[in-house]
Amino acid sequence: MKNLVQFVAIAAIVAACNEAPETEETVVEEVPLTQVAHPEWSKNANIYEVNIRQYTPEGTFKAFEKHLPRLKAMGVDILWFMPIQPIGKLNRKGSMGSYYSISNYEEVNPDFGTQEDFNRIVDSAHALGMKVILDWVANHTSFDHNWVTDRPDFYTKDSLGNSPIVALDNDGNPTDWSDVADLNYNERD
Repeated sequence: MKNLVQFVAIAAIVAACNEAPETEETVVEEVPLTQVAHPEWSKNANIYEVNIRQYTPEGTFKAFEKHLPRLKAMGVDILWFMPIQPIGKLNRKGSMGSYYSISNYEEVNPDFGTQEDFNRIVDSAHALGMKVILDWVANHTSFDHNWVTDRPDFYTKDSLGNSPIVALDNDGNPTDWSDVADLNYNERD
């Protein structure tokens, strides 16, 4: 229940931020780190980043699940999974593509297994007293994500109005992430 309350509180904050008045410039008040409330389970916890594709020779959820007891014995408290969604094919880097080139946020990468396979990992981790978090990609998609055609206004445009473009660095310059289309969070519609 406590996790649900934390989730609802975060969702309310996000919703409130999205309802900012339409002005040329929105002022965002910075919250000092001392005011951030961390869940008790995250304090002093050991986090282990899980790279399914490279963790085992098979690169699957099922193959990884067998390692949970060993990770728990090593003192791992939180499993942090790199993105588990399908990887885009358009502009793919290399033969396997980048984890961060998400083609569908609502599916699991079939190369890793099924949704049920992943759910079993979560259940097994929880049974061992571990938490599971996901590396969720919020600032770009693959070039073959359905939003590219269905919602082109979601994406950053170049100076000529062409969209989508590759992800930009903090100075607004294109990165070498040629496989990801930059989402435009300045677009309010």
